[in-house]
Order: sequence, then structure tokens, then C-alpha cells
Amino acid sequence: MNLVEKLGLSALHRLDPETAHGASIKALKLGLTPTPGPVTSSRLQTSLAGISLPNPVGLAAGFDKNAEALAPLSKAGFGFIEVGAATPRPQPGNPKPRLFRLTEDRAAINRFGFNNEGMEVIGARLSQRPRDAVIGLNLGANKDSEDRAADFARVLAHCGAHLDFATVNVSSPNTEKLRDLQGREALSALLAGVIDTRNGLGRRVPVFLKIAPDLDRAGIEDIAAVALDSGIDAVIATNTTLSRDGLRSPHRAEAGGLSGAPLFEASTRVLAQLSELLDGKVPLVGVGGISTAEQAYAKICAGASAVQFYTAMVYGGLSLAGEIATGLDRLLERDGFDNVAQAVGTKRKDWL
Repeated sequence: MNLVEKLGLSALHRLDPETAHGASIKALKLGLTPTPGPVTSSRLQTSLAGISLPNPVGLAAGFDKNAEALAPLSKAGFGFIEVGAATPRPQPGNPKPRLFRLTEDRAAINRFGFNNEGMEVIGARLSQRPRDAVIGLNLGANKDSEDRAADFARVLAHCGAHLDFATVNVSSPNTEKLRDLQGREALSALLAGVIDTRNGLGRRVPVFLKIAPDLDRAGIEDIAAVALDSGIDAVIATNTTLSRDGLRSPHRAEAGGLSGAPLFEASTRVLAQLSELLDGKVPLVGVGGISTAEQAYAKICAGASAVQFYTAMVYGGLSLAGEIATGLDRLLERDGFDNVAQAVGTKRKDWL
């Protein structure tokens, strides 16, 4: 992180978190943020569910909810970008305040509740997306929908022509009873509808499933079984957690999903368990608590073919994307790997 970015980050931290989030999106759109371009090498180039990536370090959903900054983000060093979540109709989300910095814990708690401008506005922006980047959309359901399962398919049907992948998000803790859709029968039915919609698009858009870190072993086994049976293309492990173990921040009791450093170990254990159960048949994306190249590498060695992060940028800035990718390249070289794919799952047993 250079001096300009440090000063900018310091200024953002003087604002309330949601205002700072909005300001960071505006800064991107105005070209005031570091955009080093693609970070890649022969070691970092890889494939995820048939998608060619310049590097395996992605931006998690939630940062650019409304697909406003696709062009600058595509030049920020990420190997792929996920925007959203998008719902069929616009919705304001939960009452403010709904985003909290836990500085002492290098973490955040949010209870946004899928606030977004809706699939029509987001779809229009995606139609103008840069074509030299890998961009996916997190699919969501409206809070007051009579058929939440159908909402995911509706968003995919509307936006699918402009996507490199789509993620079914049934793991946000901020929409009441949404996580109930992670149950085996409900999830199978939901994914069948999404896959049917994908098959009618005229082009094959890989479908990912994003899961919670708060699943017990039986729940993880159910997810693995559904992943194998449903025809999805990857599992993203994991979303935010409801756990508050070991937190020090005054905001630790706020309701919502916890992300950032405290999530690293729990999410990596879920990732490793899924890796063992799926045994390479369905690729995994590791998310949760990544803020360094070493942590990204640990997720890969635990079973992830690619990784994503978001909360760490609150504390480390946008330049983390390039720093993590470059550092990962050095770690792969150090350990004698010609390509990141060779490292996937090599230390999975350490997390089981």
C-alpha cells in the first residue's frame, strides 16, 4: 500500500462504515484508486469450472453490490470479480446502521439484507461490462417474495447473458429464514430450478453455490451430496458467520454476519471437509478471513481451486488484490509448484 492509499484509507475510517463503503465505490468510478492491471504468471493462471483465470484471487460479493465499478475493479489485480447480490426487485435492505467495523478484530459485521437496485438496473450495467475480465453475479431473493426459490432463477434468466458465472446465495444470515433453503430437499429443488433456467439461456453459465460456515458435519455432508447430484459447477465456502467467539470489539454483539480475520479457521475447516467429501469432483472457492498471500495459499492447500476476499480491504486497501496474487506466486515458486492447480488440497489433512 502506497502513501496515497494509506491516507485515503485513513480518511475513510473517519466516516461511518456504510458512508465509507459508498465513498470507496465513488473513488473507483473516478479513477482515484490503484489499478495495476491483471496480475498473472504461468504459475497463477488456472481454470475454475471451465473458466480461465489470470490468477485465482477473486473479489467476493458484497463490495460492488450494484455492478457500478466493473471497469476499474477489473484492473485492480483480481483474477475474477463477483458482484451483487441482485434480487428481482429493488429493495432498501434493513434499517441503518447495518455495517460495523470491528477494528480490534480486523473484522466487520453487516446486516444489509440484500439492499440493491434490482436485476434490471444491475443487468443493464452488466451488459456494458468489460469483456476482458471474469465477472460473476451473486443471485439473491427478495425479502417479501412469495417464492424465494424462484427468485434466484428469475435473476439468472434476466442477467445470464452477461455473466461468466452465477452464484446461488442461500447462506446470508441477514434475510430471515433464507438459510432454511440450505436443507437438502429445499436446496435440491431450488438448484434444479436454477439449472433448468441456465440450460435455457443458450450459453452455459457455470452455477456456483455459496454456503454458510455454521453447518455441522451432517449439514456439510448434505451440501456435498446436493453438489454432486445437482450439476452445479462449484461451491463457495463460506459466507459470513453468526459466531462471536473470541471477539474484542465493542461492536461484537451487533446482529448480522461476521466477516474478516476471525472467520479464517472455521471457514477453512468447512472448506477442507467439503474437499474431502467431494474429492475433486466439484471445485471449491475458499472465502473467509483472507488478508495475506499466506492465508490464500492455506485455503488452496486445504482444497480451494480459487479464493475470494473483501473485508480485508477495509484495513488493507484495494492494493491487497495485487499483493496477495504476487505473494501467492512467490509461495508457489518457493514450494516447487509449476502451477497453482498442483497445490490444491495438498495440506487438506491439516484441517480435518
